[in-house]
Amino acid sequence: MRLAEDDNENVEGEEADMKQEAAPSELEHKPQQEKLQTLKHQLEQERKKSDDYLTRLKYLQADHENYRMRMERELREMEDFSTAKLISKLLPVLDELELASATQRAQQQQEASEEGEAMQRPAEHPAVSEGITMVLKNMMAVLQAEGVKPIEAIGMQFDPKLHEAVDKVEGDRLGDDIVIEEIRRGYTFRHRLLRPSLVKVELGRRRTNKGNENKEAPKEGA
Repeated sequence: MRLAEDDNENVEGEEADMKQEAAPSELEHKPQQEKLQTLKHQLEQERKKSDDYLTRLKYLQADHENYRMRMERELREMEDFSTAKLISKLLPVLDELELASATQRAQQQQEASEEGEAMQRPAEHPAVSEGITMVLKNMMAVLQAEGVKPIEAIGMQFDPKLHEAVDKVEGDRLGDDIVIEEIRRGYTFRHRLLRPSLVKVELGRRRTNKGNENKEAPKEGA
């Protein structure tokens, strides 16, 4: 009987020892779980910060690209403005060269149309005429390379955006106002008006809405 009691006491002692050993193990495991949760939370916070920084960086890159493009556009506009200003100052020189060249051609044609001795007379100052033509040609080539283009005028419909009428005559036909003479050539610079053409315009006629349908009336001034 005594032996049985001793055995029970031994078993209960061993169970108590096992519980005592298990308790510290559970206590140690709980802080580890809390630490793991803390690390996960910190990792999530860092991930959110990283996403926020990446988003800000993308906005900064977009702002920088917009700034770069705006600066390039402004620099191009400044360059165009400076070039256009210089070309505008050269246009009167170009007008004088064209006038000199036209005068030389007119003189040569007049001499060629005369009879007798004038037909056999050599042209006066041929080197000067050729020099003017060469300078005019080279100057036009340089201006065209920079984006300067002459405005078409003679035979074209009058366009107040490109043409400036300095003289008008009544026409006999129905239709639009037509440029019949160019007083001074106009130019555009990179698709923008540099100066308008000074032109003479023939006013077209139109039918009136009142009275005889065949009655014609001049259009309003160009």
